[in-house]
Amino acid sequence: MKNLLYCILTLVAFSISYSCKFPKTDKIVLSAHEKESFDSVRQFIKSNWINTIRTHTKDSSTLIGLPKPYTVPSINGMFQEMYYWDTYFTNVGLILEGNVDQAKNNCDNMLFMVNKYGYMLNGNRTFFLNRSQPPYLSMMIRDVFNHTKDINWLKECLPGLEKEYNFWMSKRISPIGLNHFSNSASDEEKKDAALGLRKRLGKNYDTAAFKTEAEMLISGSHALSECESGWDFNPRFSNRSEDFCPIDLNCNLYMYEKNFAFFNTQIQNPDSAKWTIVAEKRKALINKYMYNATDSLFYDYDFVNQKKSPVYSAAIFNLLWSEIATPEQAKSIADGLAKIEFEFGVSACAPGERKYSYQWDYPNGWANLQYLAVKGLRNYGYEEDAGRIAYKFVRNVTANFKKTNNLWEKYNITDGTIKVNNEYEMPTMMGWTAGVFVYLSDYLSK
Repeated sequence: MKNLLYCILTLVAFSISYSCKFPKTDKIVLSAHEKESFDSVRQFIKSNWINTIRTHTKDSSTLIGLPKPYTVPSINGMFQEMYYWDTYFTNVGLILEGNVDQAKNNCDNMLFMVNKYGYMLNGNRTFFLNRSQPPYLSMMIRDVFNHTKDINWLKECLPGLEKEYNFWMSKRISPIGLNHFSNSASDEEKKDAALGLRKRLGKNYDTAAFKTEAEMLISGSHALSECESGWDFNPRFSNRSEDFCPIDLNCNLYMYEKNFAFFNTQIQNPDSAKWTIVAEKRKALINKYMYNATDSLFYDYDFVNQKKSPVYSAAIFNLLWSEIATPEQAKSIADGLAKIEFEFGVSACAPGERKYSYQWDYPNGWANLQYLAVKGLRNYGYEEDAGRIAYKFVRNVTANFKKTNNLWEKYNITDGTIKVNNEYEMPTMMGWTAGVFVYLSDYLSK
């Protein structure tokens, strides 16, 4: 009886603490000043989309030519090529602002690369030939199709999309049936990646610790695989990215399988039922290996050492975005927001002791993670939580825009500045910051 009473009091205390830290509110009502501030950022975005469009149809040096105009993340400086997963979130904003044609161009350019190389590269540079990035092309195609209803275009897309899916299922499959990140780098590329870790992770990373060339190659291979994850670098994988089946990657591939079912229904192909079965099998494996019954949450799975990662990350929102989570699991994720939500948005990872400084970690908040959190929570009816997170991040972006007249690659979600953990000089950025701002500000304005 005493134990039961203790448990009840503990739950009540936690509930009070959580509600004080993140008070439940009705729909956020924007003030006239806030609307004006948000509108100034939106006008900047609308005026500058054109400045992120590039046209290069011929290969030039390391740049791979693409048949149609494509979107790059930054107006100038770094990132003057089209990146894979960045472009999904950029497309979200482009479509909302009525630029469906450019969103479609981006899809067609990716299909061009898939058909040319067998997979979508990290970006349209020859030095990205050794890896891909998190797969989002299926979702990009569905977003465009939902607006155009172009069945003929969808039919043209499907062979390339299946080719890309087969790449993940043949080149990136683990013994447990879930997928992981990897690479096809040469030994020299792996050595360069291993030696580059000191620069990216800080002086605590001692490259002199490699006792043999084989150790250096293994470390470099893990590093390049982490680059393929898009989360380069982060504490989720303990610098052994190839050994983990990540939550987000497998949620994305589940969405591919569900989308294949949808696409085949649209073109009246009987294969639809097959894809539903494949998707349900993946969902069962995610629950088997990644779900932690102790706290009712999910973690990346180390299939080599047969254990879950101890690091809780924003990748969990992919479970809500993809609608894999049950209503009960979604409630656990929403109830656990205090682990990862702060004054100005969602952190890449929950705080914890780290040996190295990672840019995909607390206190850094990346725009794409805010989108996945907000959209995922909305999928399960957690509108108050979604609205609160959207408001926090939009306020963060707006405040820094007032100070700098620019959007940025990432933000500090504890103090609302751009003082973040960097592995390189942080660039200004349209890209996914613009796309996500459009989505979040639209949501808040409704």
